[in-house]
Amino acid sequence: KISSSKKFITKIPHISFVWGADNCFYLKKRYEALSKHPLFMGMEFSNKWEVLDKWMPLVMENRDPGIEVAATKMDIGTDVNFGELTRAMFAYLKALPGVNIHLGCDVEDIEKTDDGIWTISVQNKKSDEEFKLTTKFVFIGAGGGSLPLLDKSNIKEAEGYGGFPISGQWLVCKNEKIIEQHFAKVYGKASVGAPPMSVPHLDTRLIDGKKALLFGPFAGFSTKFLKQGSYWDLPASVEIDNIVPMISAGVHNIPLTKYLIQQVSQSMEDRLVALQEYYPEAKLQDWELAIAGQRVQVIKKDKKEGGILEFGTEIVSSADGSLAALLGASPGASTSVSAMLDVLKLCFSSQIASADWAHKLQQMMPSYGKSLADDSGELIKKSRTLTRELLN
Repeated sequence: KISSSKKFITKIPHISFVWGADNCFYLKKRYEALSKHPLFMGMEFSNKWEVLDKWMPLVMENRDPGIEVAATKMDIGTDVNFGELTRAMFAYLKALPGVNIHLGCDVEDIEKTDDGIWTISVQNKKSDEEFKLTTKFVFIGAGGGSLPLLDKSNIKEAEGYGGFPISGQWLVCKNEKIIEQHFAKVYGKASVGAPPMSVPHLDTRLIDGKKALLFGPFAGFSTKFLKQGSYWDLPASVEIDNIVPMISAGVHNIPLTKYLIQQVSQSMEDRLVALQEYYPEAKLQDWELAIAGQRVQVIKKDKKEGGILEFGTEIVSSADGSLAALLGASPGASTSVSAMLDVLKLCFSSQIASADWAHKLQQMMPSYGKSLADDSGELIKKSRTLTRELLN
């Protein structure tokens, strides 16, 4: 239970913006298809200059009037400060009896004993103290650090997995007057050959209660699996069982390699040109470059290709359900709930089938076990009403 939602979630419209006749035609067709579905209730479309100017004045300022433009808007979009939410959740957990949180520690090894119990060897980085934890179930959710930890477990199901790290960079506005003129998340279209998580957007964020404006993402490359990791992370992850999938994935993703080289070699002037497609009046002196976190894309075995590069999120679990790991690029708001439901189905199959667990899950999620895609709209309204009430 979290006392207040105001610190971590804010209602901010989400806008899809395009220009050029072909893109405008595409967006209108997409709107016509989506707006018929209850999940997209409230979506608006416009190709009128005066309407778009109200929705996103920075984007329309001094734009070439001879080029067709169009946008869709969803007012129920949100901005979530995941750092603040995480701190609130852990503060609640810490207050519960029987919950211990070990900070500033490294997991040195994960071993399973003959009696089916996992032993976690841990070292405190500050004191160098070493200690062990024992448990019947292990969940590995460590972002880019998940793959090395999964390797330590030596479960058969982890064989053949590799990782390809991509770092993220953002232009951050430092001019308060400009920041105040924009209140939306304006998404465009990814360029040809770019990975799906690279869709450019001019993004209002609320960070620790203060409004900020970002543009990106721009891709970078580092051999680290974590922002504060080691440059040896990628080389150390190459093993006999994953070397073929990793080489095969590299061969099959030459366009991605070219894209990353182009991104890494960009100057600030190059990034400004990209920004000016979304904010024509942008000036270099108002923006600075910030390095975000690391994404480690999943590379896995494939009978046909040898190895494939995945851009989604993957759950890897042991056959007996005693260990599960979350691998992939984006275990955030879009995937976290479905990923955890997959963990419950894989690792707690008998419990999740029980009436008690089903009742609890339906309390938390009114749509649990039902299809929103096939719903007439009543279930979606019920879910959204509950969500609005809980989150204020």
